[in-house]
Amino acid sequence: MAIKIYKPTTPSRRGMTGYSFEEITKDTPERSLLVIRKARAGRNNQGRITVRHQGGGVRQYIRNIDFKRDKLNIPARVAAIEYDPNRTARLALLNYADGEKRYIIAPMGLKVDDSIIAGPNAEIRPGNSLPISNIPVGTLVHNIELREGKGAQLVRSAGTSAQLIAKEGDYAQIRLPSGEVRLVPQKCYATIGQVGNVDHGNIKLGKAGRKRLMGIRPSVRGTAMSPRDHPHGGGEGRQPVGMPGPKSPWGKPTRGYRTRRNKQTDKYIVRRRKSGNR
Repeated sequence: MAIKIYKPTTPSRRGMTGYSFEEITKDTPERSLLVIRKARAGRNNQGRITVRHQGGGVRQYIRNIDFKRDKLNIPARVAAIEYDPNRTARLALLNYADGEKRYIIAPMGLKVDDSIIAGPNAEIRPGNSLPISNIPVGTLVHNIELREGKGAQLVRSAGTSAQLIAKEGDYAQIRLPSGEVRLVPQKCYATIGQVGNVDHGNIKLGKAGRKRLMGIRPSVRGTAMSPRDHPHGGGEGRQPVGMPGPKSPWGKPTRGYRTRRNKQTDKYIVRRRKSGNR
């Protein structure tokens, strides 16, 4: 994927980059796989804001994506590579031999008219999905399940990949993009290859308006608020934080404070993404 550089016709255009969309082969999505998305703007069922800085944005339709890859041993042809406004990765539209159509996340190197398949006996090729027990050690994978049959939960964003580094007993060790090494049951499925759209991290939005189109609203610094609104607020002029460590608006420690409290899954983490993390 190439990055498109805009001419500096305005101050906001200077340094702005975008997608060239040269890999996209179809402009309109498959209507049978669309679901209407209701905009909630970060509000719960009582209308109260529970997630700040959300709202507005362009109306988007949800694409039903096959994360389970449960059509085993049925070959599929890649009909198109499409854009998905809800995620950073591209989508591949599959036409199965039995006539069904499904979306999957498009791995790097997958092209129109390629044939892919899911099942224990599938080849080690980008886009094919296999149980981890049948994947050679050292292979790059994505769309990794944590529980058998639940569907892929790990490594789904643009340009990411994990590496299978060891197998022992019923579990395999997988190095995730964060550097964490985690145990995953070998019966779980994973997809071969790296997620496409690898240049996504190099895109520069250039102006606040592109963030607003994504449904992301502005955030206000805590030091600019009053003491009743934020622990960092108040004082004459600019003041330092003035307390043991920075706080969230609700008085909880933030910026590096360890919040993981899941003892049930601690045993599956072989190495933390950061040394000393709980």
